[in-house]
Amino acid sequence: QDYGWPARVRAGRQFPPSMTESAPRRAVRCDLELGGLTCGACALVIEEALAGVTGVQQVRVNGASHRASVHVDPARASEAQLLQAVQAAGYDAAPATPEGAEALRRRERRTTLWRLLVAAFCAMQVMMLATPAYVASAGALEPDLRQLLNWGSWVLSVPALWFAGAPFLLAGWRGLMRARIGMETPVALGLAVTFCVSTVATFDPSGPLGHEVWFDSLTMFLAFLWLGRWLEMNMRHRAARQLEAAAGLLPDQALRIAPDGTLHEVRVPALLAGDRVWVRAGDIVPADGWLESGHALVAEALLTGEPGAVSRAKGQALLAGSVNHGQPFGMRVQHAGGHTRLAGIVALMRETLAQRPQAVRVADRWAVPFLWGVLALAGLAAWRWGFSDPAQAVRVVVSVLIVTCPCALALAAPATMVAAAGGLARRGLLLRRIDALERMSHFDHVVFDKTGTLTPERAAVEVVHASQSRLQWARAASLARRSSHPLAAALAAGAPEVEAEPAWREVREEPGQGLQALDEMGRTWRLGSAGWVGAGARDDEARVWLSCEGQVLAGFRFDEAARPEAAAVVAALQRQGVGVSMLSGDAAPRAHALAQVVGITQVRAAASPQDKLDALMRLRAGGHRVAAVGDGINDAPLLAAADVSFAMGAGALAAQEGADAVILRGGLRALLDARDTAARALRIVRQNLAWAAAYNAACIPMALLGWLPPWLAGLGMAGSSLAVILNAQRAARSPDLPAPDREGARAWTSSIS
Repeated sequence: QDYGWPARVRAGRQFPPSMTESAPRRAVRCDLELGGLTCGACALVIEEALAGVTGVQQVRVNGASHRASVHVDPARASEAQLLQAVQAAGYDAAPATPEGAEALRRRERRTTLWRLLVAAFCAMQVMMLATPAYVASAGALEPDLRQLLNWGSWVLSVPALWFAGAPFLLAGWRGLMRARIGMETPVALGLAVTFCVSTVATFDPSGPLGHEVWFDSLTMFLAFLWLGRWLEMNMRHRAARQLEAAAGLLPDQALRIAPDGTLHEVRVPALLAGDRVWVRAGDIVPADGWLESGHALVAEALLTGEPGAVSRAKGQALLAGSVNHGQPFGMRVQHAGGHTRLAGIVALMRETLAQRPQAVRVADRWAVPFLWGVLALAGLAAWRWGFSDPAQAVRVVVSVLIVTCPCALALAAPATMVAAAGGLARRGLLLRRIDALERMSHFDHVVFDKTGTLTPERAAVEVVHASQSRLQWARAASLARRSSHPLAAALAAGAPEVEAEPAWREVREEPGQGLQALDEMGRTWRLGSAGWVGAGARDDEARVWLSCEGQVLAGFRFDEAARPEAAAVVAALQRQGVGVSMLSGDAAPRAHALAQVVGITQVRAAASPQDKLDALMRLRAGGHRVAAVGDGINDAPLLAAADVSFAMGAGALAAQEGADAVILRGGLRALLDARDTAARALRIVRQNLAWAAAYNAACIPMALLGWLPPWLAGLGMAGSSLAVILNAQRAARSPDLPAPDREGARAWTSSIS
């Protein structure tokens, strides 16, 4: 679907696969958890391996999060074939289910720990054997004793290289076989050259390479390398477990209420929209829906950020994954399975973890020339030192290869972006496209929708112009439950009960207008704006009207309030030099009244979706970088055309599909959080890149001059990568945000009463 977006908008915007006109209709998405990656270049190898499977249409692999997202034709390829392709490329993979991912992480954790322990143990023993050669005075160490110590070091270095160094050697060999140079190439060459030259010196001390050995440098380098990998792995696993904690909230079984009132236990995936479900005290709500009667006390901490249990009245929404902390209650299912908000949260997080930001793709392109430069530099050093001191030449070459390994450079951007995206997700802002972080810090103008964006999702409702208000409200509420518009949700909340709901069919929603459906008698019902329903210029205090076959039956008035934080957020944006405007489809008096309360001076009222889009295009043509915030289907073109866009989590799916980020909790403060976090993440990326560049600029000359022994080069390389990873975690930090303006909210309520 293109939701009526003009061709110029579609052409200038990269849509997700489900929204593009050319998207493969039969493709399904398969998420994989990956293991055995040693550097960022491994992601490219896996992408090539998966892309070579028949039926695969799109592949995205993130080397920082070890996630792959594959769009595949299920008639031509299976998940097993994808797993086999990854394993044939030399890596491990498992389905991105909680069980498969946890099993893969257990294997990775166990293997990494064993490699670290073996490398560290061998390094300590080799250092003890190498110490006499360092501390003994000239001639004090007898040649036969030196030879014995070297043999002992060789015996201990073999298992270290065979077990701890094998992943890097194999990765380097695979790259050589594919004629591809990767970031593990210098490491593999350094390990191989160090071991081979030291082995020759051990068994032929009078040969051309002399008697100097570097087994201590070899084993210490491996220990430092695996220590950094261990710390990085723990950070990555922690983020993955947070994702699976959300995915594992839904129960396996639910109690469905049969038409005769009896309860039947069914599997949660078998629930359908319209089913009635009984939720016992202490149980987890199995689907999204609304409370049928009475009151409920539920905890929604993960979904909405509320720290404690919240009260829900009859007709109000219930979210899958929340916990019943009160009395048992019955609910009506609205969304089940993969259509719940919880499923959307998990899907968005998985989508983000599988993406590679633009900065990472740029780094990948520059990595190959950099690595060829490293190898050329090592060859030049070998040629220069080979004339004067062949033994020293080997030492210099190994130091250059190790110290210039671009692991820190490869981790600078992806580690920071993943940390920032994870921090935002924990605070209630989910990124649909991780590239959006690179644009979130640069916008200089924000356009807000009004209803459901600057106002809460719920509003008090009153029936006007209806002779049978109870019956008409119930019918309107029944139809309104088919829409995600904030006024529709408010209309449905608290509506009176009826014995049986109409069997609506052919329900469709017109963006900016309302809902239309046929009842069991084939009559056409409309619920929406006055002009669309046929109410004409009747009393403007009613915003939503109900009609049947063109005859107006009822009008509904809403008392809205501004979001408590709206005025403070608008003021904070303006202090930062960001322009703010409102584009609303609502009538001018209400739009201007709200704008005055929250502090917005630029207002466009009674705007159609095309009017909103044209206004945004004029801003962009004037040189502004525009952020858009909305929630409805009529906001979808606006969100898709903006430089960066935010959709409210309770809004329409079409709006969320076209947005760069979805605000699940925290309200409009998430806008400031995103801007601050994005700016800090980009600063950290620049810091990491500067650190990696400074480290190489300082250490390469020292290595070329022979002042940097291989073991110290290994320590510096591992320490540099660790510093980058630890610095990247700062991107997840929460900023200080303005407090909600509750006085402004009360003032808005008074202004329209």
